Amino acid sequence: MNQRMISVTILGKTREYPYGTSYGEIVEEYKDSTRYPIVLVIKDGKLCELHKKLKKDGVLEFITTGDEIGHQTYKRSASLLLLKAIYHVAGHKNIKKVTLHYSVDAGYYYTIDGNVEITEAFLAQVKTYMLELAEKKIPIRKRSVGTNEAIEIFHEHGMYDKEKLFRFRRVSRVNIYSLDGFEDYFYGFMVNHTGYLKHFELYPYDNGLVLQLPTQANPSEVPPFCPRPKIFRIQKESERWGETMQADTVGALNEQIVKKGASQLLLIAEALQESKISQIARTIAENKDKKFVMIAGPSSSGKTTFSHRLSIQLSAHGLRPHPIAVDNYFVNRPDTPLDENGNYNFECLEAIDVKQFNEDMVRLLKGEEVELPYFNFKTGQREYRGDYLKLGKEDVLVIEGIHCLNDKLSSSLPTESKFKIYISALTQLNIDEHNRIPTTDGRLIRRIVRDARTRGASAKQTIAMWNSVRRGEEENIFPYQESADVMFNSALIYELAVLKLYAEPLLFSIEPGEPEYNEAKRLLKFLDYFLGIPGESIPSNSILREFIGGGCFDV
Repeated sequence: MNQRMISVTILGKTREYPYGTSYGEIVEEYKDSTRYPIVLVIKDGKLCELHKKLKKDGVLEFITTGDEIGHQTYKRSASLLLLKAIYHVAGHKNIKKVTLHYSVDAGYYYTIDGNVEITEAFLAQVKTYMLELAEKKIPIRKRSVGTNEAIEIFHEHGMYDKEKLFRFRRVSRVNIYSLDGFEDYFYGFMVNHTGYLKHFELYPYDNGLVLQLPTQANPSEVPPFCPRPKIFRIQKESERWGETMQADTVGALNEQIVKKGASQLLLIAEALQESKISQIARTIAENKDKKFVMIAGPSSSGKTTFSHRLSIQLSAHGLRPHPIAVDNYFVNRPDTPLDENGNYNFECLEAIDVKQFNEDMVRLLKGEEVELPYFNFKTGQREYRGDYLKLGKEDVLVIEGIHCLNDKLSSSLPTESKFKIYISALTQLNIDEHNRIPTTDGRLIRRIVRDARTRGASAKQTIAMWNSVRRGEEENIFPYQESADVMFNSALIYELAVLKLYAEPLLFSIEPGEPEYNEAKRLLKFLDYFLGIPGESIPSNSILREFIGGGCFDV
């Protein structure tokens, strides 16, 4: 009997393969056709792992470690490899819990609770074993079990965060990955075998270790480890807040909502943020030379609401704050630089009239009266509408813009006159002990909700432009974050449970086959971990109101 053949279009050419051929076998034939290793495929618009088998005609596309999805798959798989090695080298009996906390530089920060000392010698053993496994190309296997069985499995493994997580899962089955007998659950796909996982480094850091990994821009090389101590401290502080509220994982958050309701959790989270803003205002007020409060942060960090709340706190400390948006110093539209695609590049420093900004700020510092500009985004022209300002003894400017931490923007101003604030939404939550919530996911969901409300933009449009937004952040914001005098975490421990109710209908509008569908599907799966919280009881001055609406500030 003849074997049934399947027609597949790959890289513009149609080939035939026997029914049941794995995607991994097909990829092996094309391994030299891509610059970086192929780790996943898209079959007729659906993302698939390489162990899946060919069953019908269609189009096959390759995802490499140079793509965003492939890069995340590599990092996730490397985490599994590290966990397997840590338990092997240290011995299961000596480990109570290994926790992946958050990103540090290009890698992940972990701690080990147990009878284990994290030394250079210990990490050398772990690395050696990881490389041995990579050389052997051991398959990473996947199996589906009932949710109740998954709860029992992870209870036996001592992975109690996962046990708690699955108690609130509405799906009937759970996918479990295993590597040479080590079982774990991961939010997202894995590479086919350990042979892909050759690029990594291990470093002892703080009370734990860092698994340093390649960047998406250069997936075959591990960059030098460059810790950023200020952002690390604010991450640790935020994590302590989550632990204090007994809501450091999604399962723990859901448990709090079920047992105690969301009201107290919500009030504590808001109070912690208000206390932090008050501390920042007090620091500024105590430094009389500080006349320019410079605020910068990535997209959807809540900069505008934060600026308003900080201004209120500055007023309460006896100062007179005046908000200034750097965007009002945009060059006129014909003078705006173009990017590599010929589109206006509004995010580069050259899009700002830096000379005029400095002249105005220097005159204000000298006590002169200055007419401030207004940028008309409809006409693309800077206008003057009689907005005059003169600084007195108690006056302070609260300046918001993506370049505010870059001294090139304010090069004419004396350093002692500037107070720099970096703001970002650094979520305190992990899904469980081995699955973190990327900061970018929280900000993307915020932006999807806000763009739909304020700009009439679809989730499809927001997702389509997100990579471009992130590239701008990598170039213009993140390199300067460590120069900040203080950092503020705008993430709220409860916010994803609220945003879920607003974001899900928007994400469901993206149809299968559309380029943004796989990302929408991933975000929907992620939001499904959370029990929803209605937004009615959120304070009108909350940073979250900037995204869901109903706030007391004009944002």
